Amino acid sequence: MVIETENLSKIYENNKGCRNINISVAKGEIYGFLGPNGAGKSTFIKTIVGLLFPTSGNASILGKPIGDLETRKRIGYLPELFKYQEWMTGLDLLSFHSSLYKLDKKTSSIKIEEVLEIVNLKGAEKSKIGTYSKGMQQRIGIASALLCDPELLFLDEPTSALDPIGRKEVRDIILKLKDMDKTVFLNSHLLSEVEMICDSVAIISKGSIVKQGKIDDLLEGNTVLDIHVENMNNEILNKLEKIDEDMTFDGKNIKMHVKENYEIHEAASLIISGGGKLYGLTPHRNSLEEIFIKLIEGGEE
Repeated sequence: MVIETENLSKIYENNKGCRNINISVAKGEIYGFLGPNGAGKSTFIKTIVGLLFPTSGNASILGKPIGDLETRKRIGYLPELFKYQEWMTGLDLLSFHSSLYKLDKKTSSIKIEEVLEIVNLKGAEKSKIGTYSKGMQQRIGIASALLCDPELLFLDEPTSALDPIGRKEVRDIILKLKDMDKTVFLNSHLLSEVEMICDSVAIISKGSIVKQGKIDDLLEGNTVLDIHVENMNNEILNKLEKIDEDMTFDGKNIKMHVKENYEIHEAASLIISGGGKLYGLTPHRNSLEEIFIKLIEGGEE
């Protein structure tokens, strides 16, 4: 595993932070770490990259304990709401970060060209950062984090302040990095973004993980059926209630949940064979946002 934690905790004096975090991130994954503002996401990411000392627990990155100096050379990190000097050009910024990575002049030149290509800022590198749009500023930040050609990249809320076009640009970069066999750890509270690109997620609330797993596994078994019908009778409704006892019927429309795909066909068959008229059946898979809100508002623990 690229990242493994065992009961990792970082607790502040006010009792906030993150506690008993257990996650495993596989190579080449886009891993989403989700939670509302103040849930402990940034605390966790700062602890795992070595900027904060953990209160308790253990963790490893790329097979080495967190804080290992050699391992730090193999990771990239873009913090939340970073701010670069507006008088610098994009090239100035990348050259400065190259010096921090101790890249020689030739290697620096090659890497700067490569990262500008990845983040689609070729031709804008000589413009001042103060003239960049928010999306361009975010992309030059990602470029800085990529200069060391990291195997693992940490992105803390990379799309939170961006418009839809800016979010898509960052999303495309993350997917491009996955194609390059890099692992991306993504802190976010923008659930629709995460649902589109992440392979696995963990949902954190008040410092603790309340749900985690593969995206497909989390969304499986949460299909809602909207059914438009006529000529219904109590016998049909009673049989449908055996599939979902909480189904609703307003005289023309049925709304019900199914856990397995075969239950969609079963519901349709029960209506038709029972003499009802089926005019429409539309399945909707619950979104990550619906699952998230249920968990955060005190639903499933």
